[in-house]
Amino acid sequence: MSTIQDTREYMLQYDIKPSVQRMAIMEYLMKNRVHPTADEIYGALYPTMPTLSKTTVYNTMRLFMEQGAIKALVIDEKNVRFDVDTSDHAHFMCLGCGCVYDIPIENREAIVLDGVGELLITETHLYYKGYCKKCAEEKGKII
Repeated sequence: MSTIQDTREYMLQYDIKPSVQRMAIMEYLMKNRVHPTADEIYGALYPTMPTLSKTTVYNTMRLFMEQGAIKALVIDEKNVRFDVDTSDHAHFMCLGCGCVYDIPIENREAIVLDGVGELLITETHLYYKGYCKKCAEEKGKII
């Protein structure tokens, strides 16, 4: 999913009208699956789109979330990060380098609680924090 046509089709699938700015932001998210913040997206796109404003980026991210095209991650206290992968999965954030990685989740069909019964799961937010291999080795920790 990295061509302009794929980006356009993805946005139309979520009833998002493609504009130049929206297309650029969505294409960035699709090509850079690094869970960026709105400021990081702005910083990456501004050099080639000097008419882009931070307000446009924030408003676009809100629209994308409202339409279900992306998810917001609140994995750290300082920033909201964005993920174009809307499937259920967990995240791992390295406390050393700050990178955020996707982790697949198994057995997420249904949860049954005593006295309540079966729960319908519509959203999952599961975060892990620790050190990636590189940062653990730099800190002298063993993995």
